[in-house]
Amino acid sequence: MKIRVYYEDTDAGGVVYHSNYLNFCERARSELFFDRLPDIFNANTGHFLLVKADCEFKKSAKLGDILEVKSTLLELKNASVKLRQEIYKEDILIFRALIILAFVKEGRAAPMSEKVRHAFEELFASI
Repeated sequence: MKIRVYYEDTDAGGVVYHSNYLNFCERARSELFFDRLPDIFNANTGHFLLVKADCEFKKSAKLGDILEVKSTLLELKNASVKLRQEIYKEDILIFRALIILAFVKEGRAAPMSEKVRHAFEELFASI
């Protein structure tokens, strides 16, 4: 997913705030779900919550840059997912995060249904 860096993403010097890299990753994950799995994740089937993010900041992005967020499924368990999300600027890696998401239903961690697991596997097989 491509993302443009806006003024609101930066400090007074036009450099992206460190926390916004996680926002960009979240936006990319959400867009994948909205675009490709709109009927799978809802209040009845459950949703994902971020439980861990191991971040590596390599270079800065600046106001006006076009960034690309790439997401890779590393591990799919009964109630959690491990992803690698990377942000590139002009094909140069500037940020990497290992993300763990817990599947939650009715406010508690819960196993994913086969329908949700299958949809999630198909989603990442197609990108």
